Amino acid sequence: MPKYSSADILGLAPALVLIVGALTLLLLEVFQESEKRGYQAWFTAIVAAIASLVALPMLDGEAHRILLTQDGLFFAVADRFGGAMAIVVAAGLALSALTAGAFLGARKAERGEFYALAMFAASGMVLLAQATDLLMIFVALEIMSISTYALAAYLRRGMRTTEAAFKYFILGAFSTALYIYGVALVYGATGGQTGLQQVAEAASEGSLLLMAGVAFVAAGFFFKVAAAPFHMWTPDVYEGAPTPVTAFMAAGVKAAAFAALFRVFTVAFGSEDVALHGWMNVVVVLAILTMVVGNLLAIPQRSVKRLLAYSSIAHAGYLMAAIAAAANPEVRAAAGEGLLYYLATYTFAGIGAFAVVAALERQGAEGPLMWDLDRFAGLARVRPALAMAMGLFLLSLAGIPPTAGFMGKLLIFRAAVDAKLYGLVIFGVLTSLVGVYYYLRVVVYMYMREREPSVGELPAPRLAMGVALALAAIGTLILGIVPGFFGEIARASTLALGG
Repeated sequence: MPKYSSADILGLAPALVLIVGALTLLLLEVFQESEKRGYQAWFTAIVAAIASLVALPMLDGEAHRILLTQDGLFFAVADRFGGAMAIVVAAGLALSALTAGAFLGARKAERGEFYALAMFAASGMVLLAQATDLLMIFVALEIMSISTYALAAYLRRGMRTTEAAFKYFILGAFSTALYIYGVALVYGATGGQTGLQQVAEAASEGSLLLMAGVAFVAAGFFFKVAAAPFHMWTPDVYEGAPTPVTAFMAAGVKAAAFAALFRVFTVAFGSEDVALHGWMNVVVVLAILTMVVGNLLAIPQRSVKRLLAYSSIAHAGYLMAAIAAAANPEVRAAAGEGLLYYLATYTFAGIGAFAVVAALERQGAEGPLMWDLDRFAGLARVRPALAMAMGLFLLSLAGIPPTAGFMGKLLIFRAAVDAKLYGLVIFGVLTSLVGVYYYLRVVVYMYMREREPSVGELPAPRLAMGVALALAAIGTLILGIVPGFFGEIARASTLALGG
């Protein structure tokens, strides 16, 4: 039996805190009266804060291998990259939980299992960012995925939610099958290796079998991050799931999957033969396709929730640009810095935008007009704080300076230029301009359109929702105005990337 030290426990501390928090909440649920469940969202946010605090030591220390076996293999690592991602995931969990507290509380649907599932999903996300073995990545993916499948079906009110959960489950299972088949091919091509470093040593030259394995592994990840042409499920699932769950999926799942994708492709498949002459060109093409598809399909949308779903596809394209740039070892650190920074900015701005959508939903409202642009008309006159927050989040998502989104895109495009991917950068800039149009259209409705009487009264945001929006706005502003602090953490995290 392998022996584990205190350093191993500390390395797994963020995930362990989330798991213990989930189990504690399930235990409390047994003895809790239904009228006294209002604390659960705050409890989840506190657990997320503790998880981020215990991840801080990883930002200063050396990489430490954890889950070490007697044969010298290890399945995860406690390094700066994993620590930074744990903090990003914890922030997303806290914001989503507070949003859910207000959303579910208004619908008398608050239950401990909702927040427990969210914490289990977050623990899978943290492990996914730390995993250094293809099989460990599979386990973390399943922990994250199974929890989010259940969250997507949580409300069970109407066919839309059921349809969203069913689509997410079926296509999620399909993507997992693609991934594990790719792992099997890599296992055969490398002589029975699944550890990222061992795969890298055995795969210095790209064989046909190895490249097939890389393709299937990548396809599994591309489904998770909603990259074109694997994006078909995203609009229906994001629109049908409860809005706080959509926010958590759009930010948390995307962040964890991209973190794992970056580690796998730079550590296991990062050699020149496999990267520069193998997967880089494919990723460039898919990144351009994802940017174009996401932005163009967002233009005709009148449902703001569906618009944000398509925009999340476009953001996956920008993040894939960082993956493509990382194929060049000379700019890998800069690409990783851009990736981490962009994930942090999207977590705050993306969840913030979905939180505003959730705040405007009527209790029990159904139908295609629930998230129509007309619901946002004249919002600045009746709910100026909500309009101001939504405007900030949309400007950040559009990448307009001095918001955090601008800095994120700048870092990624600069890395792509250094990697001589000029065509990718041109498409990135042009599609970003397209994105400005549909984001500003929502702002125009909020500030320059008269409110129709038929829209009716807006529900007043609850305390938890107000706190979530305030924290998301503060995070978006800080990352945009003072980018150096987290930027340095992101670059140091990538330089110390362990595998």
